[in-house]
Amino acid sequence: MSRFYFHIRLGDQIVIDQEGSDLPDPAAARAEALASARQILADAIRSGNDATPEAFIIADCEGRELETVPLAVVLPKRWKC
Repeated sequence: MSRFYFHIRLGDQIVIDQEGSDLPDPAAARAEALASARQILADAIRSGNDATPEAFIIADCEGRELETVPLAVVLPKRWKC
């Protein structure tokens, strides 16, 4: 298991994940980011909140950025701009 951190990009601001999550590999971290993106967007739709983050920045335990996952990737194609 490795620890992965899911920082959130919100406009010009980066919200740092201080806790992280223990996951087996980067593919599992990406899957976690995608699941979280779906949940965040679903909650935003239900509440009518359009101030949602743009992306997760997945980092490893040494602080290296592994991948940026835009929340928009989980939207159906017809909803993407």
